[in-house]
Amino acid sequence: MARYFDGSQEQGNSKTKRQQEDQRRMEFRRAIESYSEQRRLLQEISDFPDLDAFNYWQAASAGAQKNVQPGR
Repeated sequence: MARYFDGSQEQGNSKTKRQQEDQRRMEFRRAIESYSEQRRLLQEISDFPDLDAFNYWQAASAGAQKNVQPGR
């Protein structure tokens, strides 16, 4: 049995394909923006070397608090 072909199926596929490509492009763009934002923040943090020592002591005190057992 012969089918009537009007090209609408092909348009639907191309529209879906275009949407998928746009979605991939947007995900890629968001990833690049996120990466550049992280780099910018790290650059700002590295401008303050004293923060490294502060973060070390803050992490050490938090770890010590976890090791303390509550009194019975």
